Amino acid sequence: NNKKDPPASPVEVITFGMFEWFWKLHMEPYDPCDRFFNLIKQVDSDAIVRDDFLPFIKALLQDHPGLEFLSTHVEFQEKYAVTVITRIFYTVNRCHSGRITARQVRLSDLLPAFQQVDEEEDINKVTRYFSYEHFYVLYCRFWELDHDRDYRITREDLLKYGDQSLSHMIVDRIFDAAPRPFEQQLQQQQQNASSSPNSAAAPSTQRDYLSYEDFIYFMLSEEDKSNEVSVKYWFTCVDVDGDGKLNNMEMRSFYAVQLHRMQFMGHEIVPFEDMLCQMMDMIKPQHADCLVETDFLQPECRQVSGALFDALFNLNKYLLFEQ
Repeated sequence: NNKKDPPASPVEVITFGMFEWFWKLHMEPYDPCDRFFNLIKQVDSDAIVRDDFLPFIKALLQDHPGLEFLSTHVEFQEKYAVTVITRIFYTVNRCHSGRITARQVRLSDLLPAFQQVDEEEDINKVTRYFSYEHFYVLYCRFWELDHDRDYRITREDLLKYGDQSLSHMIVDRIFDAAPRPFEQQLQQQQQNASSSPNSAAAPSTQRDYLSYEDFIYFMLSEEDKSNEVSVKYWFTCVDVDGDGKLNNMEMRSFYAVQLHRMQFMGHEIVPFEDMLCQMMDMIKPQHADCLVETDFLQPECRQVSGALFDALFNLNKYLLFEQ
């Protein structure tokens, strides 16, 4: 046999010869991190894509004692698998290409998380990616907003999130500009399909609704604004002109909506200049006339820098911060 071809087998059974071939070619020469990468991805691929995780999540659902109660709930099994995979891509694939590289795996906590879920019987103690409680919160929030049960969130639906805490201006920007999982991969597939002479016209990428995966990206970013992924998410939304800087004009336009809402609800008005001065004192940006992404990620202010985003578009959280 050719060393690069597995031994032939007449039935779908993994023989020792097949395992030995796979081990010597794809496992033995590598360290644990690269072994994990080679195991998850397809043999002829240079990256992990979404569906590559499905067999492993399916095995987890079948065998993990902490998920045994889901054995008769197929819909929840499917949504749990989608949630875990989307959370993995949110954290590991920070460029949102839909393709996890070997380098991204090495820089992440993915391998330790898989090792922990293999050893820990309480699934909710595996807070990275696999927690059932975290999945349940995400799915219930989505379910509450998806009134017509079409698994799509419209702008009107999202305005109801968090007791109507978000401004209409940020909701529009979420739909128009926020990063979405697997969008680049979908666009590439559509380009490939449209270039094929025998294929029907591929459907265009939809931005007039949020899928469940899109909603996961939104909610993870909304509930923790102190990490690199969420900062990029919200920075992209507020940076309307796309120049990589938040200037006073952009921030003032978002805050004007907040001022109107404060006044309508009878809250004490906080002028834009006062709010901005307070936030600049906390964040201490590199430049006096604008903010850039790295300003929000300085170690000494990472936990409070998200307050500026709340001031610009989440009235309920901003009012709590002011109290």
